[in-house]
Amino acid sequence: MPALAQQLTLKHFILKQRAINLYRQAIRASRAIPDVRARKETLMWIRSEFERNRHVSDVGLIEDILASGRRDLKQILPTISLPVSHM
Repeated sequence: MPALAQQLTLKHFILKQRAINLYRQAIRASRAIPDVRARKETLMWIRSEFERNRHVSDVGLIEDILASGRRDLKQILPTISLPVSHM
C-alpha cells in the first residue's frame, strides 16, 4: 500500500467528493457554451486544472483550491449556480 494512502483522513475523502462534484458541475455548465471550439477549450482547461492539482494532499490547500475553482467557474460561466460550500 502506498504511503500516501495511509495518510488520508476522513477530511481528505470528503474533499475528494467535493472536488468530484465541482468537476461534474463544471462539465455540465460547459454545455451552455454555444461555440463548439470554445466549449472544447474550456473542457480542456477544466481537466488540466484538476489534473494539475491531483496530488495535493494538504487539507487547507485543497480547500483553497476548491474555493478558487468555484470562483473561477462562476467568473467564466456566470449563468450557472453552484451550491454553497460547507466548510
